[in-house]
Amino acid sequence: MSEIDDTIKRLVDEAEIRGVVDGIDLATDAKDWELCRSYFTVEIFANFTSLAGGEPARMPANDLVNAWRTNLYADKLSHHMRTNRRISLREDNAEVFSKGYALNILERDTGSDLWEVWGEYTHTLERTPEGWRCSGMTFTVTHARGNEMAREFIPDE
Repeated sequence: MSEIDDTIKRLVDEAEIRGVVDGIDLATDAKDWELCRSYFTVEIFANFTSLAGGEPARMPANDLVNAWRTNLYADKLSHHMRTNRRISLREDNAEVFSKGYALNILERDTGSDLWEVWGEYTHTLERTPEGWRCSGMTFTVTHARGNEMAREFIPDE
């Protein structure tokens, strides 16, 4: 392969990788859980300990997406975005570092309707026969403010 071909392949891979990472956020905010799930491998590594406590763990991607579905139910609005992506590629594996922001809006009698968080994401991805898929996510909170109830409240079923 020529140097130009290598550059084109790298640029296409980077665009597809950005599409996966951004697609997770877009699908989450749209509450399109089937699309959201499609961006992940069958099992993933998840580390949200700085946000929610617990321990980092490998888990079925279905479990992570179902937890998001429960927490981000229809009445809770969310807005996720990321910037300053740094993509590292090594053959069929990639790592994406980015700065992230999320907003939760819950119009309830819980005080302020808003909760927001800023932090740093690391996504790991693998090239699969279906394309690039996310195999891991780590989020490290750098700042948060607002009403924790807007983030944590889940209505009784």
